[in-house]
Amino acid sequence: MVRRFVKDMKRYIPYVLYASKSDLKSEVANSHLNWLWWILDPLCFMLVYIFIALVVFRRTTPYFPVFVFSGLIIWYFFSRNIRASVTMVRSNKSIIKKIYVPKHVLILENMLVQLFKFLVSCGLLIVLIIIYQVPLGLNILYVFPVFIVILMLTYGLACILMHFGVFVEDISNIINVLLRLMMYLSGIFYSIRDRVPEPYNMILLRGNPMAFCMDAVRSALLEQKAPDFLVLGIWFAIGLLLCLIGLKLIYKYENSYAKVI
Repeated sequence: MVRRFVKDMKRYIPYVLYASKSDLKSEVANSHLNWLWWILDPLCFMLVYIFIALVVFRRTTPYFPVFVFSGLIIWYFFSRNIRASVTMVRSNKSIIKKIYVPKHVLILENMLVQLFKFLVSCGLLIVLIIIYQVPLGLNILYVFPVFIVILMLTYGLACILMHFGVFVEDISNIINVLLRLMMYLSGIFYSIRDRVPEPYNMILLRGNPMAFCMDAVRSALLEQKAPDFLVLGIWFAIGLLLCLIGLKLIYKYENSYAKVI
């Protein structure tokens, strides 16, 4: 299976790059602001969360805009990929019924689109870091292994959900509810360490991968601290397992997808 996956990547990576570029162009084709929407969307949500936290609840955290925005762009990357994966096959049925494309390639294409938007938002995050004079050091490099774990978890879970989304249409509604719940439990606009009493804060941080990854990124950016490598390694292993399960399901049943849709 791994050998087949590597072979597919070598063969279809040009298609992934071309399709991702086409999706990005078509998304902003009729928009006057073009790619600026990719910045304005998370930026507007950040301002809403800051207003709620600072004005309504009168709570603050050091470098709060950076705190919120860093968590928000991570959540956007994860949630958008997961939502899209459930209907990925049905959304691309015109392609699937005409030519053979490994179905997991569709996940990679969408992830590349969302990754580009994520990198654009990271540009704004850098601007916020400069504006609020966040002191940085070499510990910022810990962000990269954390994001690798995010990629693994996102890709593995997206592959599994894409498979079951072909056969169970209602799963889309279930995922939307679960993602909404997960968003509030991930500490996007509040600190789980400070606002959730012990021992529930540690349980929530270690048991919710997005909460853990957001906390690890913020610790590296704002506190110059290394992540908990044991927990990070566990979530990496879980992400790898999800990838293997998802690929196995897709390779086994992908020939029947066109018949179902």
